[in-house]
Amino acid sequence: MADFPSKVTTETSSPHSQSSPHGGTDLRGLMAGITTRMDVSFVRSIPAMLMVAETVAGLLHWALVASTPYLGLSRAYGWVMFVAVTLWILSTLLFLTLLLSVPQRLSVVPWTVTVMMYNGVAALLYLTAFIANAATATALNNAYVGHLGAAAFFGAALTLLYGASAYLSYLDWRGDGGNAASSTVPT
Repeated sequence: MADFPSKVTTETSSPHSQSSPHGGTDLRGLMAGITTRMDVSFVRSIPAMLMVAETVAGLLHWALVASTPYLGLSRAYGWVMFVAVTLWILSTLLFLTLLLSVPQRLSVVPWTVTVMMYNGVAALLYLTAFIANAATATALNNAYVGHLGAAAFFGAALTLLYGASAYLSYLDWRGDGGNAASSTVPT
């Protein structure tokens, strides 16, 4: 009788196993690929929490502005609506980009500078939209003054949120990161 080896390795393959790294084209394999790319530590960070707050407050802001009938208000109404919807969409896309770890795979883009510039420009745009919204809300004497007043409040809150995000992005770009030990250099 022949001696059999104590360990035997067997490999099997199928034509579908090469299309996905998780073996197959099923939804489970697709979801496993997506979840392994998510940056869970990003969700727990202060910049991510600010981005979630910006997204929620931005949604409330543009919903309040959109619920007000136009009724020949002024050009400020269009500007406020443009800023609110555009920045809400861009903030949502930026959050998903950072959540899915795109900066690690697309390293040609200077992400720290890009995020810093976006937050700074967004803070300035929301400041102008807040001023225009507040000026329009006080000039009206109709039933929708409360909507525009609440929208002005959310515009001011969003200006502060984007300003805080711009400041944290600046610290990240500068490399400070809030660590007191990193600024002391022994001589």
